[in-house]
Amino acid sequence: MKVLFIGGTGNISTAVSRLAVQRGMDLYLLNRGQRQVDIPGAKTLTADIHNFSETAAQLLGHTWDVVVNWIAYTPADVKNDFELFVGRAKQYIFISSASVYQKPPSHPVITESTPLYNPFWKYSQNKIACEDFLMQMYRKVGFPITIVRPSLTYDTVIPTAIGGWTDYGIIQRMRRGEKIIVHGDGTSLWTITHAEDFARGFVGLLGHQQTAGHAFHITSDEILTWDQIYQAVAAAAGAEAQIVHIPSDFLAQFNNESLHGGLLGDKAYSAIFDNTKIKTFVPGYQAVIPFSEGIRGTLRWFEADPARMRTSGEDDRLFDRILKTYEKAFQP
Repeated sequence: MKVLFIGGTGNISTAVSRLAVQRGMDLYLLNRGQRQVDIPGAKTLTADIHNFSETAAQLLGHTWDVVVNWIAYTPADVKNDFELFVGRAKQYIFISSASVYQKPPSHPVITESTPLYNPFWKYSQNKIACEDFLMQMYRKVGFPITIVRPSLTYDTVIPTAIGGWTDYGIIQRMRRGEKIIVHGDGTSLWTITHAEDFARGFVGLLGHQQTAGHAFHITSDEILTWDQIYQAVAAAAGAEAQIVHIPSDFLAQFNNESLHGGLLGDKAYSAIFDNTKIKTFVPGYQAVIPFSEGIRGTLRWFEADPARMRTSGEDDRLFDRILKTYEKAFQP
C-alpha cells in the first residue's frame, strides 16, 4: 500500500508513521525537512504543502492508496489538498479534532453523531469548516474522504490544560512545590490518549475500503478527573501537585487563547468517548497505555535531551498573575 503523510513527524503522527512502516506500508513523508525525527523505512519528499506549485512538482507522477494531511487547519488547506489529490488518491484522511463536538455538550457520552458546534474556539470552527467542505466534495464528486478526530493525545508533549505542552516549566514548577491551577473543581472527567494507542486504531483505517464518508474518534477508554491527571503528572515528576481550583469562566477572562478556546471550547466539560465505531471498523483496537505510565515515558523523553527541557517562563508568569488576581478577588 502506497501511503503519503503530509507531516508525519509530529507529536501524534510520529508513532503512526513508525507503525505504518512496521506494518509493511510504502510510506512517503512530505514536509519541509525541518524536524529532526527519524522514521526508518519511510521515504521523504521535501516541499511546503502551502506552496501549491512546489508540492505539485514533488508529487508529479505519483498516485496514492492513502493520503493523510496531519497539518491541515483551515478550509484553504483542504481545498488545496482537494486540487492536488482529486482523482489521484483512493482515500484521503483529514485530521480533525474532537473539540469540534458540541460545546457545551447536551449529552455526556460523545459518539461520532454528536453535533458539531463550538462557539468558543476558532481552531475548532475551522476544523468544522474543513469537514463541511470535504464532505461536500464527497457528496458531489465522490472524493474519498475519511475524517479522524483525535482528542487530547500525547507522546512528546505534556498534556496539561493550563501550561505544559512543549514548555517544560510546569514540571519545574511542580518540583519547586509551587501552586498550579486546575480549572473548575477538578472533578470533571477527561480522556487522554497516548499516541502509540492512537496509532493502533489509526493504522487500521489506512486503505480501509468501507470508511469513505465516515468520521471516527480514536481515544483511550480510561476516564480520569482533572485532579487525577495533574496528580499523575506530578507523581511522574517526583512531586506532589499543589492544586488551586479556579473556575473556568474566571480563567477565560485572561487574554490567552488556551484559557478561552482551550477551556470553554474544549476542556471545561467532561468528555467521555464511546469508541464503539473505531472498534467495529478496526477489530481488536484497544488502548493499553494508562496515563500514569505514559506520562512517565513522556518525561523520560524530555529529560533525555536537556534542549527539550526548555521553558520560556511565560507559563510561570501566567500562573502567578492568575493566582495573584484570584486570591486578591476572593480575600475574606
